[in-house]
Amino acid sequence: MDTSFNRFIYDSIQQHWELDALTDYKGATLQYNDVARKIEKLHIMFEASGVAKGDKIALCGRNSAHWGVAFLAVLTYGAVAVPILHEFKADNVHNIVNHSDAKLLFVGDMVWENLNEAEMPNLEGIILINDYSLLVSRSERLTYAREHLNEMFGRRYPRQFRREMISYHEDSPEELAMINYTSGTTSYSKGVMVPYRALWSNTRFAYEVLSLEPGDKIVSMLPMAHMYGMAFEFIYEFCCGCHIYYLTRVPSPKIIFQAFNEVKPRIIIAVPLIIEKIIKKSVMPRLQTTTMKFLMKLPLINDKIKATVRQQVIDALGGNFKEVIIGGAAFNQEVEAFLHSIHFPYTVGYGMTECAPIITYEDWTRFAQGSCGKAAPRMEVRIDSPDPQHTVGEIVCRGMNVMLGYYKNEEATRQAIDPDGWLHTGDLGVMDGEGNVFIKGRSKNMLLGPSGQNIYPEEIEDKLNNLPYVTESIIVQKDDKLVALIYPDFDQAFKDGVPDSQIPALMEQNRVQLNALLPAYSQVASVKIYNEEFEKTPKKSIKRFLYQ
Repeated sequence: MDTSFNRFIYDSIQQHWELDALTDYKGATLQYNDVARKIEKLHIMFEASGVAKGDKIALCGRNSAHWGVAFLAVLTYGAVAVPILHEFKADNVHNIVNHSDAKLLFVGDMVWENLNEAEMPNLEGIILINDYSLLVSRSERLTYAREHLNEMFGRRYPRQFRREMISYHEDSPEELAMINYTSGTTSYSKGVMVPYRALWSNTRFAYEVLSLEPGDKIVSMLPMAHMYGMAFEFIYEFCCGCHIYYLTRVPSPKIIFQAFNEVKPRIIIAVPLIIEKIIKKSVMPRLQTTTMKFLMKLPLINDKIKATVRQQVIDALGGNFKEVIIGGAAFNQEVEAFLHSIHFPYTVGYGMTECAPIITYEDWTRFAQGSCGKAAPRMEVRIDSPDPQHTVGEIVCRGMNVMLGYYKNEEATRQAIDPDGWLHTGDLGVMDGEGNVFIKGRSKNMLLGPSGQNIYPEEIEDKLNNLPYVTESIIVQKDDKLVALIYPDFDQAFKDGVPDSQIPALMEQNRVQLNALLPAYSQVASVKIYNEEFEKTPKKSIKRFLYQ
């Protein structure tokens, strides 16, 4: 079997030449042949300005068609891509550009406003993603190449650039393809070295479990600089000949609904927060009325109500998708139980940047509620525990998706990958007899109870987040006592006529109600209210280390 990743890109452009490829929502559309031409021009510019194979090229900006083209151009040239999340603060972007030894930086206009080129002294050039114009050049060759690019392209292809003229870098499995800096919930980002085999294996996995066709449409909401969005909202779809729509701005629920109803995506890749908001705000309140609760107890009517609700949720998401794949963070158990009860086509996967990203997955028709699926193809997964079915242990994995290590950080690499090739994920879980993995929390977040009991804050938070007027919460330990940090749902309270002065009393009621559900050793002693939502990573996981 051909395991070349760039071959996927090459074949897709050849086969889908006339099809629509990338659209900036409410903006311009590039066909596959337009993408090929732009890649070719960037290759000419790289070559003329002295970029060698293996040189690092960073990209930092909001999702857009031109971001996607620049990324594909870097890999198909044989350079190493360094995608940087546009939400990162300027000093973190400067740090990553310098640490990765990037030679060029493609930057979005919004990001560029906050950056300072003097802080990135080793860059030879900074290129605006929007139109590939030069913002900064420290190389005469680069300046000349950009100014004469159209002329050079015209000389090389005097008649017309056709599909048979394409020639891309032939990658090998262990070769470095990209360095992806993690958006850690626990500390500063590390540069994950992703080899071509991991990109190939994740793309192959998507072919094996999803069945998209050329021309199918998808809405890209997750940042492409994050491995989850890149692998399953961009790379796989591009390889299939799909038409990808980029929201290009902050994906608020209103914009997402609007895009879903216009585009009608064939598959939806989401983080839990988006689905939870839709269900909690739009669906569950309608089912909580006295009449509805009574009707739900009548078997035949209950089935009809569930079928109606299921259709409403499907229609709200465009009505055309095969399944919703949820990943990137823990999924609220009450929301999941509700989706399961109405036979909604969802599944929860599990992965991490270090596996580019997939570790476990299962099709929605066989998916075990509360799990995150089974080991993905070409991956082994086990629980580091004497009794994996009943005793929580660290989730470890090895296989084709695993990274080469952390860039310029041998110590961190040794801590993560043991001599037998097992990657230690830092996540805790159990595994049932069928191989389904159930995550309990992160080992770094685990707290010890008064007599040494293991407390998983995520499990307490999951229960707390379902109580009245709680938007989100974090459980922390202060002086051996558990404290709930809560960001209340002030908007809902205002709508219901509840004054702000009553919020503390309501949160205290929630604490009492929560403790009734918990064993004695994991009871919450007090509540602290936050007036702003907690800071999050781009995957929408709370940056816990800021609140410990």
